[in-house]
Amino acid sequence: MPAAAGDESSLETARRLLEEVAPPTSPYLTGAAEGFYDAFVLRGIRVQAAQPGTLLCHFTVPSRLLQNSGGFLHGGATASLVDLVASAVFRTASLRTRGDPLEMNISYLDAAFADEEIDIEAKVLRAGKAIGVAVVELKKKSGKIIAQARYSKYLGASSKL
Repeated sequence: MPAAAGDESSLETARRLLEEVAPPTSPYLTGAAEGFYDAFVLRGIRVQAAQPGTLLCHFTVPSRLLQNSGGFLHGGATASLVDLVASAVFRTASLRTRGDPLEMNISYLDAAFADEEIDIEAKVLRAGKAIGVAVVELKKKSGKIIAQARYSKYLGASSKL
């Protein structure tokens, strides 16, 4: 899924959000990588391709994100990757997001180990006036799915609630 010429701004937005480990005051960080922990998880992620509403990243599993007892990618780190990449995929579609996710459902299907190369693909399923829904999938290079997530987030439209 290479980026088309007209999608260069989407690719650059995704790169700024995910690849640049910037201080919390960075103007680029709105809903992604705003704190130490997020930058700790994201360090090493590479944005491969971005189109409006679609994002593909590569990630080498670092030993710092392994579960101590099993030696595989920690479920909390997986959830953080889902949260951060899903937030970034909304930005590729020129959508702003606010705050934490409304809902995140993750199915953990396989393990990823230290130094294993994985792909993280996110797609916007729907973006309404107030709520956006995306899917995120973490896969091994063999195509075997590590985790599959459905993610919803507040998009910031005004409400009378």
